Amino acid sequence: MNNQTDVTEFIFLGFSNHPNLQGMFFLIFLVIYLTTLLGNILIIAATRVHPVLHTPMYYFLSNLSFLDICYSSTTIPVMLVNFFQEKKTISYEGCLSQIFFLVTCTGTESVLLAAMAYDRYVAICQPLQYPVFMSVKVCVCLVTGSWLCGLVNSMAHTVLAATLTLCGPNRISHFLCDIPLFLMLSCSDTSLNEAMLHVARIAIGLSPWLFITVSYILIISAILRIPSAQGRSKAFSTCASHLTVVVIFFGTANINYGKPNVGYNLDVDILVSVLFCVMTPMFNPIIYSLRNKEVKGALRKLAGGCVFPEHIKV
Repeated sequence: MNNQTDVTEFIFLGFSNHPNLQGMFFLIFLVIYLTTLLGNILIIAATRVHPVLHTPMYYFLSNLSFLDICYSSTTIPVMLVNFFQEKKTISYEGCLSQIFFLVTCTGTESVLLAAMAYDRYVAICQPLQYPVFMSVKVCVCLVTGSWLCGLVNSMAHTVLAATLTLCGPNRISHFLCDIPLFLMLSCSDTSLNEAMLHVARIAIGLSPWLFITVSYILIISAILRIPSAQGRSKAFSTCASHLTVVVIFFGTANINYGKPNVGYNLDVDILVSVLFCVMTPMFNPIIYSLRNKEVKGALRKLAGGCVFPEHIKV
């Protein structure tokens, strides 16, 4: 890697302005991480074990859960270790690796959520064609395509970032490495990197969001044409969990990457990123398990009634 840089490590400044709260931060993020792992592992296990969940919607959901495990594991373990370090550092190679996996997971999830919206559109607007349009081959292609989009996008960003000349300072006002933060440390021309960011925002961010929006306009129009109130309620309930996840993911992503470069203090910046990078992977399995009767029933059977006892109604 020939980037002519003297920087061999980076110092994270995130959470450093609250030295007396490091122990509390460690416990909070440890609980969040363990909850994220447990929730998503249970979702994956439930969709694999129970035949009632062997459908395209839950195939996508299990992939989303695996993706959220990768997503949270990219940032939280490093945070947990650094809470016990006076000097919170990450190596140059570690920073590029974190960028690669973070951008991969973010891009993949964006496209995967669009694929899940397509699944809901076909199920509600083209129900008779559902077995054809959402065959096993189609589902595998959609998931594979989502991962390829995320990987290609991430590889392009990471390779371009590795060519930059870094002259210092090596301080990152955050708790993680990300492309916009990395570009701020460069003393060489970043115009190509910034152009790639704009392309990615359109291709990986805006395009899936527009596709999901159009899909749900058509879905809602179809639901409103259902004559019975019970039918409308049942149809909408199959989309409610996905729509909630979409709003949370794209809403927090827009706040995180759309915030101005100036005018934000460190605490606000950290809070926004925690919502997007840390809380979102934890929310997804909770949303699907609490608002979906089939998932809740499968989890109850999987846990032998310990997670969702029969006398508890959510």
